[in-house]
Amino acid sequence: VQLQASGGGLVQAGGSLILSCTASGNIISIDKMAWYRQAPGKERELVTIIGMDGTTHYADEVKGRFTTSRDNIKNTVYLQMNMMKPEDTAVYFCNAVGVRAGARLGYYDYWGQGTQVTVSS
Repeated sequence: VQLQASGGGLVQAGGSLILSCTASGNIISIDKMAWYRQAPGKERELVTIIGMDGTTHYADEVKGRFTTSRDNIKNTVYLQMNMMKPEDTAVYFCNAVGVRAGARLGYYDYWGQGTQVTVSS
């Protein structure tokens, strides 16, 4: 199973970006899909998480500005980021939780490679 994230880049404060992350590799189901971020010198933190049924959770810092969604057919999760702030600058990682794939028994978690998001003031 591989997760491929895309959509990062440079944006001015107040601007918008959309990230996407697609899981591939004989996926049967994915329980939850999440976005984390890690700023320089800081620990990785949860940004959003979305369940298979569309239930979402957001970190307080992004509530009202970020929106996550997923396409269960495409095994893709999206992160729409609006009203961005310099403190949103980080490497953003996607995470697939509880993945069933191929003939492998059990549920596993996978991480994408990370995409850089930079917000200039």
